[in-house]
Amino acid sequence: MATQRYDRQSRKSNTASDRPGPSMPNPRELDPSESMQALFGAELRRFRTAAGLSQEALGEVLGYTGSLVGQVETGRRLPSKEFAQRLDGALDTGGIFGRWWPHVGRSSFPHYFRLYAELERRACAISEYSGNFIPGLAQTEGYMRAVFRSAMPVADEQEVEAQVKNRLGRQHLLGSPTRPLLWWLTDEAALIRPAGGHGVMSDQLRFLGELIRSHLAVVQILPIKQGPHALLEGVMSLMSFADGSPDMAYIEGPHAAILVEDVTTVRKCQLSFDLARADALTPAASLALIDAAAREHTQHARAEDG
Repeated sequence: MATQRYDRQSRKSNTASDRPGPSMPNPRELDPSESMQALFGAELRRFRTAAGLSQEALGEVLGYTGSLVGQVETGRRLPSKEFAQRLDGALDTGGIFGRWWPHVGRSSFPHYFRLYAELERRACAISEYSGNFIPGLAQTEGYMRAVFRSAMPVADEQEVEAQVKNRLGRQHLLGSPTRPLLWWLTDEAALIRPAGGHGVMSDQLRFLGELIRSHLAVVQILPIKQGPHALLEGVMSLMSFADGSPDMAYIEGPHAAILVEDVTTVRKCQLSFDLARADALTPAASLALIDAAAREHTQHARAEDG
């Protein structure tokens, strides 16, 4: 969608929609020297205010919601490249936001995962279907390394280890006093497939069991004998936020992902998660299955060691 340029001369300054409105009654003040993300947000607010636009009015011009504009201004959301480019076109900035964008939220995560990693830290609840893998936050280092190596068979060791380090870094959430409520669905196949070998899988499933017993996550397994379920075709996370931000869905495939903000689509994603959860084993039965699979992998590992 082409973004229209905001014309200061032709606007009707007497209309309520064009005046800075009450969408942020007590705006969070950012220190522009704190980070590039803070500078981006502070300058966005300055340009918007100078143009006499409310967050809602600017969002309408850009093709985004006023809520998103406010979250970028206050440093609660990272801007996308397209968002930055549309700002330059709408506010006649000379391209400053587009030039800043590569430096905002610079991260070693893959580009398609950066927004999710940022939102994950803010979420108060995350419901995740991880498909045929153990959820990322619950993975052991050995399991991670096996997963990344299988996905990047020709990558050098440094690249694989960088991905392992990134994922391990995310696990600080598990020890945070403000950690989100974690509800994980995964397929029984994830318990059976010996990623990294039976020894790695034994350690992985015992670690997952410890997380469950420590009440850090609710885990349910979708048994193979149940047949197909509503999430069989994808990997998905649903996120809720305590600050009143709208719920979002994150859908990921190999080397690409989409962040879903449309309310109707998010509701459909939630329904799919609920339908799949209805087909899953209870948390208690799921833990019993995880323990049984761990014991089986242990026996196979001992047999291999001879």
